[in-house]
Amino acid sequence: MGLKTKNRTKVDADPLAPTLKSVPFLRGAPPRALKAADEDARYFGLPGGWQLFAPGDPSDQIYFVLSGSLGAFRTNASGQLELVGHIRAGDPVGEMSMIAGEPHEHAVFALRDTELLSMPRQSFMQLVRSDPAIMERLTRVIMVRMRQARRKTGRSAEPKVFALVTTSPTIDLKLRATMLTDELKTMGLRVATVGEEAVGMPAAYFDELENRNDIVLLLGAIGDTAWFKMTQRHADRMWVLARADARPSVPLLPEDTSPARQFRLVDLVLIHHHEERRATSTLEWKYATEATRVFHWDGLDQEQARRLARTMSGKSVGLVLSGGGARAYAHVGVIKALREASCPVDFVGGASMGAIIAAGIACGWDDEEMHTRIYKAFVESNPLSDYRLPVVGLVKGHKVDARLKEHFGDILIEDLPLPFFAVSTNLTQGTFQVHTSGLLREALRATISLPGILPPVVSSDRQVLVDGAVLNNFPVDVMRETHRGRIIGVDVAVAPEALSADDFINPPGFLGWTLRHGFKTPPPIANLLMRAATISVNPNQHRALTDILLTPEMKGIELRDWKEYDPAVQSGYDATRQALADLKGPLAQIIRGNAAATAD
Repeated sequence: MGLKTKNRTKVDADPLAPTLKSVPFLRGAPPRALKAADEDARYFGLPGGWQLFAPGDPSDQIYFVLSGSLGAFRTNASGQLELVGHIRAGDPVGEMSMIAGEPHEHAVFALRDTELLSMPRQSFMQLVRSDPAIMERLTRVIMVRMRQARRKTGRSAEPKVFALVTTSPTIDLKLRATMLTDELKTMGLRVATVGEEAVGMPAAYFDELENRNDIVLLLGAIGDTAWFKMTQRHADRMWVLARADARPSVPLLPEDTSPARQFRLVDLVLIHHHEERRATSTLEWKYATEATRVFHWDGLDQEQARRLARTMSGKSVGLVLSGGGARAYAHVGVIKALREASCPVDFVGGASMGAIIAAGIACGWDDEEMHTRIYKAFVESNPLSDYRLPVVGLVKGHKVDARLKEHFGDILIEDLPLPFFAVSTNLTQGTFQVHTSGLLREALRATISLPGILPPVVSSDRQVLVDGAVLNNFPVDVMRETHRGRIIGVDVAVAPEALSADDFINPPGFLGWTLRHGFKTPPPIANLLMRAATISVNPNQHRALTDILLTPEMKGIELRDWKEYDPAVQSGYDATRQALADLKGPLAQIIRGNAAATAD
């Protein structure tokens, strides 16, 4: 990432420098105690991108943000820094570790030029003894942050300042910003839009905008201008709006870096026009903009503007579908019930068979198309029936390849209308792999390649990939890293007792089984391999990360019961209807808001 880890630089003593009296958090403390604590307080500035402290650093100080913004980061499973939350003007920093007397757990960087006051632990504790209400406020902050760290939700953990920047003067930025603003205001949010008139305004001006609004949009065009540099340095996140029928210039972004780019807090919004002729690929735009996520906006489509506004405001909805063989048919019923309730789905992903159905949602299949395609692909005939004496798999996999080609063609994941991911297991590295780009059918082929049944997929970089269910059958953790909204998780994983012991008592040979059952019914080894491949998966893994957890009852339906389509679908539908009927809280508000907006 090229992260700047230079130590903070103390500003020389200045009689006009802020004192602890200017910290709102300490308001109410006796003036004499504040004046005494000022002797040990330090005022300093931290340039955007610089590190305040690292994991493992001693925690003998508490800091207060006077202006600007900091970000707390942790290292995720892939070894990358992941933003946990924002620390804004008026907030304390480093309080948890200081109180516990333990080294810092997270890294904290300046997300823009930031001014701080620090004081040593001893001085702070003396101040607390003079005003116990300070510790009470600090305890509330600690509890809120601990809850946000577990759930990765909460208003302070979300970006508030967005730089909306265009790559072309033909993009009507003001019109699109107005569409987004209207949707955000419909959600009850306070929104401010700022353009080049704010060039040269002090940091306090932007702090005040943040304090008075829920969302701030900084509008501009990419270029070597003072305003573009300012939007980069003041934005929590950058959204780059580009035309799909144009090619990005190289280099697209000026060399002058910013914390948003340094920490990969950049998204691409690719604008499409009717009957456009694509000049390049989505990936080329993604690489040029250094984007982490890709969104598509067709013309001036209002529903897509609403989806972008939900994402911007932290009110987006992600749907995660687990693997489970034939039991994954229940997902079809879940989707039908969600749509009937006007529940939006803004991000979607899954593992194994769950990824197949999630891909249908991302492709835009309606209920009828979803039913027709899934029924044809898996119910009318078994795609796992091209058996052979196994070398690397029980079946050849040719029928599976043909079905995936028939239903998903040459669609690229990055071109899907909805952000989508599939999870496979990388046996070469012993980790799970998240697919967010490339041929959709190849990612799906990898995520359903159960070891011993389907031959594994060998990627272009010679990685051996098998079913995602082996390591991460319910990838809610991946969805949690994808967006900051709400998550609906549907887990149809089979219970351990579903394996029948009768199948393995004095079993016939391969020819005997075939003579008795034919080639359409999978032999018991199929179920055996399915259970063996997924036996180490914790059935409760990641369930706590969902806002709604759906576990449809499907007694008697096993992983390989491919003919049990109707009862499985009905079970998913019934479970979802019941859950939505009992639903309260933020997700219920999102659903009601979307229903009202759709009706209008």
